[in-house]
Amino acid sequence: MQKLRFFIMLISVFAAAFNAHAQPSFKGGEQALDAYLKQHIIYPEFSSKNCIEATVKVSFRVDKNGKVSNVKTRDAVGLDLDDEAIRVVKMTTGKWTIPAGREAVNYLLPIRFTPDQSHCQAATKMTIAQAIATYRARQELENAVTNYYENKYAGKADTTKQSAIDALKKQLGFDDELIDELLEKAAAKLKQGDNEGACADWKFIRNIGSTRADDLLARYCK
Repeated sequence: MQKLRFFIMLISVFAAAFNAHAQPSFKGGEQALDAYLKQHIIYPEFSSKNCIEATVKVSFRVDKNGKVSNVKTRDAVGLDLDDEAIRVVKMTTGKWTIPAGREAVNYLLPIRFTPDQSHCQAATKMTIAQAIATYRARQELENAVTNYYENKYAGKADTTKQSAIDALKKQLGFDDELIDELLEKAAAKLKQGDNEGACADWKFIRNIGSTRADDLLARYCK
């Protein structure tokens, strides 16, 4: 798979809060938050390859110790960008301060993903819209594969469907090349200290019928 290089442009990090008079502050200020997100966001595979850009609004709660919780998207775009925005916001836990006397504060942070247009010259509104529709339809097919293997590992799968699942995996491109890319992304997340994100990638590899991440799952995801 040809890899595209992308940059991420973040909406100015005034990050509209639910309560404008009790906003949390990222340690080091807005420039530090901007730099942190740019450094840690890994542009998701599907959106990067299809030149998809979007603004993902992430809401979360910050307590007096700077701990981040209740992280979720508001008006989710329904793409892999949502998961990546949530992942990187979770990683900011412990890096916030809130006004004295407050126990916790809610916050809304918009993050804009923008592909490098020099690599997207052939993309049009129509091709991007088609890619988004494909992604949403693809999710159901992916779930059919991962659910099958989860049940298989639990001894509950109808193994007479194995050939159909194999055909579906081929259709979806669940091959060694994809697994190589997932392992690379998981390694990058682990390097950032994001065990949860890395484990999610390794678990996905296992749940599409591969054993290539089993040792990593056993080592880091107990």
